[in-house]
Amino acid sequence: MDDRRRETEDRQRATAGGKRRIPESASPRSPVPGLVTLIETAVTYTLFHEGNFYVIEHVPARVCRETGEEFFAPETVERIQALVKGKKKPDRMVSTPVYEYA
Repeated sequence: MDDRRRETEDRQRATAGGKRRIPESASPRSPVPGLVTLIETAVTYTLFHEGNFYVIEHVPARVCRETGEEFFAPETVERIQALVKGKKKPDRMVSTPVYEYA
């Protein structure tokens, strides 16, 4: 069995109570040797695309407890892309200040 397939099967077996223990290789920045813990939660996703800044709230994600790294299901990414590219009116608008660092 190749390593990718084994890792996928390990992930599928590891789901328990909203938390998942996965191999460290899935999160290369993890400071914890061995396994890392992913918590299923909702996050605010921000994106700068074609000169516009987008804020998408309440996005389902798995977040690494140790590093804060966010992981999204493919269907979640597709929905975010559809929101940004679509013609749907935003739920609300916000004003964002912009500063030059230099």
